Amino acid sequence: MANIKSAKKRILVNETKTLRNKAIRSKVKTVIKKVDAAVAAGDKELAKTALTTAISEIDKATSKGVYHKNSASRKVSRLSKAVNSIA
Repeated sequence: MANIKSAKKRILVNETKTLRNKAIRSKVKTVIKKVDAAVAAGDKELAKTALTTAISEIDKATSKGVYHKNSASRKVSRLSKAVNSIA
């Protein structure tokens, strides 16, 4: 355990940030699963609406620094490709 006051504060701040990032990542994973489920079911309308919310959540996570912009772009690209593949 840290003895220095600033080190103790760093530990507390890191725990807070970790919980925040974990919640954001969890939310993104959930919306991605919803898009994948809609694609698997073949429901194009539901997939499109789920895709717009997923893109929004991924962009929010990126702006907060949870995901790197290239990683977010890759996720969006793969989801868009999956939705567009529904005939």
